Amino acid sequence: MWDYDHLFQIIEELVMHHSPSGVETEINQLLLQRFTELGVEVWCDRADNIIAKIPGKNPYRAIAITAHKDEIGAIVKTLGDEGRVEVRKLGGSYPWVYGEGVVDLLGDHKTISGILSFGSRHVSHESPQKVQQEDTVLKWENAWIETKLSTTELEAAGIRPGTRMVIGKHRKLPIRLKDHIASYTLDNKASIAILLGLTQSLKQPAIDVYLVASAKEEVGAIGALFFTQNQRLDALIALEICPLSTEYPIEDGKSPVLLYQDAYSIYDETLNGQLRHCAKNLDMPVQLATLSGFGSDASIAMKFGHVARAACLAFPTQNTHGYEIAHLGAIANCIDLLKAFCETGFE
Repeated sequence: MWDYDHLFQIIEELVMHHSPSGVETEINQLLLQRFTELGVEVWCDRADNIIAKIPGKNPYRAIAITAHKDEIGAIVKTLGDEGRVEVRKLGGSYPWVYGEGVVDLLGDHKTISGILSFGSRHVSHESPQKVQQEDTVLKWENAWIETKLSTTELEAAGIRPGTRMVIGKHRKLPIRLKDHIASYTLDNKASIAILLGLTQSLKQPAIDVYLVASAKEEVGAIGALFFTQNQRLDALIALEICPLSTEYPIEDGKSPVLLYQDAYSIYDETLNGQLRHCAKNLDMPVQLATLSGFGSDASIAMKFGHVARAACLAFPTQNTHGYEIAHLGAIANCIDLLKAFCETGFE
C-alpha cells in the first residue's frame, strides 16, 4: 500500500519542474538525480529520453514502460511592441483553460514571467474582445502575454520565436482534495511518479525492463519513436491519463484503465490479457476503454511498426489538458500492477 502523502510529494516535485516539449532540461536533471539515488543505471539518449534499466532474469528479452515527461504549453510566434508577446499552442493547449494570469517564458538566458491576457471586459462592439465575451471561442490568436519589457530587454533574456511558454510555477503547485491530487501537468508527471515508484519496488523482473521518461510526446511521440526504433523490445507499455467524460464508461476512483483502442491504433489483445490476469491475481479491478481524441507512445510506436505488441495503462483523470484531478489510489495501483506484471506476467 503506497502512502498517499509520499506519492503526492513525489508528483508535486515533478510538477514544479518545467518541461515544455523540446525544452525539458529542468526535469531531465531531476530525473537523472532521482533514478541514480534509487540505484539503477540511467542515461539520457540522443533524443532527450531519460532511460533507466532494471536487469531481468532473462537478459535476452526486454520490455519498455514509457511515461512522457513533456508538458503542453505555448510557443512564441512574435515579439510585439510594448512588451507584448504573441504565442501559439504547443500540444493540445487552449488559452481559456489557463485563464488570465502568470505564465513563464523560458528564455535562453533568463525566465521571464508575464501575464497571459485577453483584453478588457468593459467594452462595446467597437473592441475586438467583445466577440470573445458573447460569440466565439477564445483562441491563441486573440491572446497575448504582457511583459512590460522592451523588445531589447526581451531579446537580452533570450526570448525569441520558438521560446516556450508554460504556466507560472506558483500557479502549478498541486493541492490535495482528500484522496485526490489536483494540478496542472498531471499529464504526464503523475506517470513519471509511477516510473519512480516502480524503480523503488521492482528488484528482479523476469526480463529486462527499460523505464523511459520519453521526450516530446505531446508533439508526436518523437522520443518514443526514436527509442523503439533503436532498441529491440518484446513489448511496450505506455503510462497515461484517461479522460473522464460522459462518452466513456470510466469512473473516477482507484481502478486503473486499460485501453483497447485510440485514435492511432488498437492495442495488443494478448498483452492486455496478461495485464488483466495480473490485476485479477492482485484482486485489483481494472476498467476498459476505447478512446477517440487520444494517442500514446505505445499506440503511435505500434502504428509505425516499431513494436509488435503495445498496451496503455492509465489512471482516470478529470479536466485533462487543464487543471487535472486524479485519485492517488489509481496512480498507486498502476505501480503495483506493473510490478506484478514485470515479475511474473510477461510470456
